[in-house]
Amino acid sequence: MLELRELEVYYDKSYILQGLFLRVRPGEILSILGRNGVGKTTILRTIMGLVRPRSGTIIFDGREITRLAAYKIPRLGIGYVPQGRRIFPRLTTMENIMTAVVKGSVSQKSLEEIFGYFPRLEERRQQPGGTLSGGEQQMLAMARAMISEPKMLILDEPTEGIMPLLVQTIRQTITKLNREKGTTILLVEQNLDTALAVSHRLCVVEKGVVKYSDALEDLDKNKLVSYLVV
Repeated sequence: MLELRELEVYYDKSYILQGLFLRVRPGEILSILGRNGVGKTTILRTIMGLVRPRSGTIIFDGREITRLAAYKIPRLGIGYVPQGRRIFPRLTTMENIMTAVVKGSVSQKSLEEIFGYFPRLEERRQQPGGTLSGGEQQMLAMARAMISEPKMLILDEPTEGIMPLLVQTIRQTITKLNREKGTTILLVEQNLDTALAVSHRLCVVEKGVVKYSDALEDLDKNKLVSYLVV
């Protein structure tokens, strides 16, 4: 469904992605792991057109999107949940969700599905986003990305800084979206337990390239951990 080929990205003179190859298969959950500063978030931002690669190719669902304008990429069926949530604090929960609607109106069924995943958001649908807890804001960021029923959902550290009970809710939502709706999911995650709990496949990024990748059932956990330990 998604292929990154020989992707090179610089920030000024800093060489961030150094000829990275990555493939996400239809219907799978792939987690990207790695130490801080190795380019994980840059991978996601480059896919979404927020960072321009110096060279390389990005293919989504059979179409090259390498130079596509950022506002057009969600319309192809990619939902994005950025690190730090990036909700609008003065808009209500409902208004935040609706900001992601890119085509026509939203059916009542779609809203009911969203609130089925996140009942707390239904209780707080008229509450300003900035007054929600950190975990509720993360749910809101996910709901906003899910409302357009994307083919692929990209999440950047969705369990960062939230309480364990809500971490479990996020994990369950990721798994249910994949199993029930067939949504392909690309996940950047620092929490190894979360990655192991939800993923079909994991890969480790180091110095801007994929150093290790394997299916969950074939995983060499000792090798995996050796790449993650500082």
